[in-house]
Amino acid sequence: MKVFINKMIPEIGIKMLEEERVQIIVPENENLSREEWLKYCQNADVILNVGGDFKYDKTFFETCPNIKAIALYSVGFDHVDIKEASQRNIPIGNTPDVLSRATSDVAFLLMQSVARRASYNFQKVKDGNWNTFDPLHALGQELYGKTLGIFGLGRIGFEMAEKAQKAFDMKIIYHNRNHNVQAEKELGATYVSFDELIENSDVLSIHANFIPEHANLFNYSVFQKMKPNSIFINTARGGFHHQQDLYKALVEKKIWGAGLDVTNPEPMSADDPILELSSVCVLPHIGSATIEGRNGMARLAAENLIAFLNGEKMPHCANPEVYSDHS
Repeated sequence: MKVFINKMIPEIGIKMLEEERVQIIVPENENLSREEWLKYCQNADVILNVGGDFKYDKTFFETCPNIKAIALYSVGFDHVDIKEASQRNIPIGNTPDVLSRATSDVAFLLMQSVARRASYNFQKVKDGNWNTFDPLHALGQELYGKTLGIFGLGRIGFEMAEKAQKAFDMKIIYHNRNHNVQAEKELGATYVSFDELIENSDVLSIHANFIPEHANLFNYSVFQKMKPNSIFINTARGGFHHQQDLYKALVEKKIWGAGLDVTNPEPMSADDPILELSSVCVLPHIGSATIEGRNGMARLAAENLIAFLNGEKMPHCANPEVYSDHS
């Protein structure tokens, strides 16, 4: 059985697969063109996919009919046509839970960095622009007792909400497809409509799975309904927000600040004017970038593939319906 891994993953995952005596194929040059990537895929039986550079859509599955399973080195699977994969009985594995703390840590970091204009002030120090005390210059804001709104209160959102409540005694409101009974019981979280979420949040943090219907959901019309002191945080997917609209809302002071670990487009241009704003902090999609997080992803991705190779159900499967006929 040939396993194609488009980029090298932590050693723990590689060793697990080697113990299964499979043939592991990793390209020497990991910056593959689409044509090169497809050739590797056509020469493999299963794929362990790292990143979202390429789409697993109908064209892919038609071009690579040999592929029997795909294990994603990610929680998100918006770059995979799940319906198409399911129709072809191809299980798609992902890596949930293991990133919840690491990603929520970044959201929490961004919230504080934006509130205290950390990026702007750090740049002042680097530029040698640490001048005399000015009691009115570039003031931040405190978060104590304010309202945190969560769009998509799942595992990561729960971790973020818990941190904010314990650190700053923040009130938690959220909008979900369904009620989160655990969050309501343990955090006193309140379920609200989408309009109530954007109108009442002092900090609004996105933690939902991205679907096409969510593209540019957070646009100018939404930003102008938010509080003028509000902070917008996105560590989920850049496609949730319209970046030019976000810039416009910030410049016009419709909202106060923004913290992004994901951008639209991604990667964003280094000369994007949003980077010049003092109440903005942008990180290069580092939500999972901890030793523990990346090792955990490698372990779960390998577990998914190993289960498939042994004729078992993937323990973390984005389309469990492929097993419905065999259960």
